[in-house]
Amino acid sequence: MTTKISTKERLLQLLKKKVSLTVNDLTEELNISHMAVRKHLDSLQKEKLVSSREVKQPIGRPLQIYFLTEKGETLFPKNYEGITLEFLQDIEEMYGQESIADLFHKREERLTAEYTQRLAKKNALEKMTEIVAIQNEKGYMADVSQINDNTFELVEYNCPIIAVANQYKTACQCETNILKTVLDADDVRRASCKTDGNDHCRFLITLQS
Repeated sequence: MTTKISTKERLLQLLKKKVSLTVNDLTEELNISHMAVRKHLDSLQKEKLVSSREVKQPIGRPLQIYFLTEKGETLFPKNYEGITLEFLQDIEEMYGQESIADLFHKREERLTAEYTQRLAKKNALEKMTEIVAIQNEKGYMADVSQINDNTFELVEYNCPIIAVANQYKTACQCETNILKTVLDADDVRRASCKTDGNDHCRFLITLQS
């Protein structure tokens, strides 16, 4: 059974396949009017999924060429996580479990340095807000709420490394360690974890008073 896709999705797929197209090209490919094509393009440009540039012609007005933005490209699947997991499995087979521990430790050090730089000279609330911003940039769909003066709840609705974390629980411990270090927290407790079958990853964070 073929799944029916919307005109917008077909337009995005065409730009992915052809790289760049004009309104006339899209009109022919989609078999809809110029006005309909422009309406879809305007909508996609507002969503920052599509952009355009002018190409000069020997005669007449420049052509407007449309193409996918970097954000638009992210709509199409990329199996980075699968490849990462395969590499980790190969490394473990070749060099043993200790090599995996070393890799995660190195990652923890790198991310701790990155987070520390971004949290510098911020108060407690600003630090938590910045942590959410960083995690969202990395695809965690994070949110934070303040429970009392020193306690916050950080919820991550998505885990972009879930396949890796499911096999290497060290990844979860590294994240907890990073949060505790960069926030200079009295306590960081992982209250729930997707690798344990919970819906979300949830942390209770108590900052120093």
